[in-house]
Amino acid sequence: MSPVVPIFLAAFLLVHVLVAWMGWVYPSQPMGDVVLVYDPWSRDALAGGAIVGVDVSWVYPQLALLPMLAAQGIASVIAPLTGAASSYLVAWIVQVTILDLIAFALLLGRGRARSRLWAAAFWVVALLALGPIALYRIDAVTVPLGVLGALWLVGRPRVAAVLLTVGAWIKIWPGVLIAAGVVLLRQRLTLLIAGAGVSVLVALAVVFAGGGAHLLGFLTEQGDRGLQVEAVAATPFLWMAAAGSAVIAYDFDILTFQVSARGVDQVASLLTPLLVLGVVGLLALAVWRVRGGASALRLLPPLVLALATALIVCNKVGSPQFQTWLLAPVVLWIVWDRRRALAPAILVLVLCALTCVVYPLTYDSLLRAEWGPILVLSARNVLLVVLLVVSVRRMVQERSPLLSNQG
Repeated sequence: MSPVVPIFLAAFLLVHVLVAWMGWVYPSQPMGDVVLVYDPWSRDALAGGAIVGVDVSWVYPQLALLPMLAAQGIASVIAPLTGAASSYLVAWIVQVTILDLIAFALLLGRGRARSRLWAAAFWVVALLALGPIALYRIDAVTVPLGVLGALWLVGRPRVAAVLLTVGAWIKIWPGVLIAAGVVLLRQRLTLLIAGAGVSVLVALAVVFAGGGAHLLGFLTEQGDRGLQVEAVAATPFLWMAAAGSAVIAYDFDILTFQVSARGVDQVASLLTPLLVLGVVGLLALAVWRVRGGASALRLLPPLVLALATALIVCNKVGSPQFQTWLLAPVVLWIVWDRRRALAPAILVLVLCALTCVVYPLTYDSLLRAEWGPILVLSARNVLLVVLLVVSVRRMVQERSPLLSNQG
């Protein structure tokens, strides 16, 4: 084992401690969802109350409840040390940190592949740049699953499919890795069978628990929501709000801030069909490029990043934690072809930093429609579109076979 491995692990752990501390001192209570939403949901389920996703429709897929419940178990153990009031919050960070460290250690391996060291360094910097929102949301649980699934798509497709499907039943985005693998890799049948098997088991468990009517509630719950203030498509309406011709208001049903103005509903109604068309179009582009002689393995990282970015760009929701969806695709790209991954990696790091500036650092000013944070958020949203364009361009330009760059 290379002597740099303990150094990287220590740096990764230190960054987790630092970012977790930021959640306590930054404005806008960035750890609020953990204590105000995840804790009550899981506590109610354990106490015999309503089980979200089973007894009532939920904004998340059903397996999202499992890490929330697991945090309750950790909290019960550490409560004598931390105090009951903060035990769940600390337990959440402990859980996320452990999962991240497992994935990070497997990414590093023996520490002899420079591409893996660069990928690990990217993850450390991205976490620090994005700040507390990277840890204090359910999306944080899916990041290590996405990283491991991405690394094992080719060598361990069955394990990768299981991890990614579990991740998709927590937050949908890891499914783009399976979709890309099915389109581009020879292991597609293994990916499909393993992924379908996990999904069937989850569906049967929900149905047997009496939640069949709410099995796909995480899709229908999103259907009628408006345009969230941070969404890419909300950008022009934010400038209208700064000029006094639009309103930023809190939606108590969805528990988020949305924009309200003439034309908002029409734009919001177009985004879901656009998202579907975008995903289908990107997958079709990948197939076309492979038939044109491009290397499937070289196409995989930009395709995965393009798909993850499209999920953000064409989304009615623009939550800051969505930037974590970009980490696993970039890690994959750096490991496989670090030179070509340089520009996308830099873009993602800038996106993380700008997102942190918006939320939580200037979020209150954004909600007052002040020009400064609107300008920062607009720059972030433009760069998301640029990242999508860069990823698609790399797919179009790809012609040569995979050149191993993992040493």
